[in-house]
Amino acid sequence: MKVKNASKHVEEASESSESDSEYNSSDEELREAYAKGLLKPGLNVLLEQTKKQHKNCVNLMKEKLEAIKLKLPWVERLDLTNAPAPLAPELALQMQEQEVRRAKQLKGNKKIPQYDPAEDPVLNDFRRETMFHRQAQGAVMDGIARLKKLGIPTTRPEDYFAEMAKSDTHMQKVRQNLMKKQTITQRSEKIRQLRQQRKVGKQMQIEATLKKHAEKRKLMEEVKKYRKGMRQDLDFLDEKKKPQKKPMNPRIAAKRKMKDVKFGFGGKKRGSKKNTRNSSADVSEYKRPAKHGKDMKKKGGGKVKQRLGKGRRVQMKAKRK
Repeated sequence: MKVKNASKHVEEASESSESDSEYNSSDEELREAYAKGLLKPGLNVLLEQTKKQHKNCVNLMKEKLEAIKLKLPWVERLDLTNAPAPLAPELALQMQEQEVRRAKQLKGNKKIPQYDPAEDPVLNDFRRETMFHRQAQGAVMDGIARLKKLGIPTTRPEDYFAEMAKSDTHMQKVRQNLMKKQTITQRSEKIRQLRQQRKVGKQMQIEATLKKHAEKRKLMEEVKKYRKGMRQDLDFLDEKKKPQKKPMNPRIAAKRKMKDVKFGFGGKKRGSKKNTRNSSADVSEYKRPAKHGKDMKKKGGGKVKQRLGKGRRVQMKAKRK
């Protein structure tokens, strides 16, 4: 083993010495040529590596396509090249609502000073999905018309069973997620409407209060003018009268009249038995009370019977028991 390793080292050393001698000889030849003036500038040129340019050979690509293309009838392929279907009104309205919603969301965003709907990735994704839907809808419309021309039925039989690409569990999760998003959207929309109604109600209340104050201020000014003698009439008080009521429906009026005849006109009940100026001054129904006493006599001529005392009355009750 040692003899073999030694022989290998000798061979490698001899090969390296031969290569060094070749390089040395070439260097010596170059030095001699340079000393003699045989080497001149321009003889050695640096070659640049050029990139390979690929050419779009349309004819060869078409030939390759024809070679790999299956010559099958259209019924077996069912491929269509068509324009997208026209945009439905509900989709157009949905896209408009989406744009308005996104504009409100990004209105106060400092990172986006100028909002451009065309550069919004959310809206672009929505438009892209809408385009896919329209493209598929257009393909269905053209495909059904073409199948009807070929006499191929397009209705699905009642016992048709097609296995879905996704499981029922996955689709149930998707449905629950969509329902949750819809519920959240409806709740937020309802809250927004309630807030808007509160704002409108508050604004109407403020306007009514301001109008009331303005009318009161105007009335007080007219009263001051009347007191100072700047105004002689009281026409401004007529403006405060309530407007006349609208004419009642004849049918309702007849019903009201019948109830008034049967049950009375109603009206105020509390304080109805209180005295008024006229009732207190009327003494026509006043009856003078009779005087009781031992000297008083009845109209028929006899003495007035006196009432028994308390002790006698108690004794009389005890005897009756």
